[in-house]
Amino acid sequence: MPFDAVLFDMDGTLVDTEGLWWEAASSVARDLGVRLTGDDADSVHGRTVADTAAHLLSRAASASRAQDDHVADMAVVSERLTEEFAARIAAGVRFVDGALGLLGELAAGEVPTALVSASPRRIVDLVLKQLPHPFRTVVADGETPRGKPYPDPYLEAISRLGVEPARCVAIEDSPTGIAAARAAGCRVLTVPRMPTLAQLHSLDRPARS
Repeated sequence: MPFDAVLFDMDGTLVDTEGLWWEAASSVARDLGVRLTGDDADSVHGRTVADTAAHLLSRAASASRAQDDHVADMAVVSERLTEEFAARIAAGVRFVDGALGLLGELAAGEVPTALVSASPRRIVDLVLKQLPHPFRTVVADGETPRGKPYPDPYLEAISRLGVEPARCVAIEDSPTGIAAARAAGCRVLTVPRMPTLAQLHSLDRPARS
């Protein structure tokens, strides 16, 4: 086999939740008197709840439009982001084209898989209820000393799997996640923000000589 394990990002890679996350962030931003634009995309997509909350608070402070103190508080904004996102996830998610097929082939080939997400455990568990795949291990945001773009989440998953980083393939869609996987020493397959994983269906096949 050309690799020993496949590590998946979740949002935007397996499930089409990037739009839901943007909606959640936009809703919280409005409470802070801020309107998100395309310029905010790299500070929201693929980012942790804490990173996004910090960005929203920074935008609000820069615009001098922060509202009541109970809104412009890091812990409160983070909780609001999680609540808004969770409500949208609970209503149902759409799987990225080809994702279930790829996961099925990896399971059939007994290839170990891990889920490595920038979302908190609450969000990950809501998605896992809708995602029928037996990941060997799952690492959510907040379960390592540092989150993406640092390598810690990937290194934790790799350690749990008992494999070498260079023998792992990470599938990611955001610059933050790509940076984390590369820093961990994984080989990285990058999919676009609105990806299809159908072209990766043969990922679990042995390399031909």
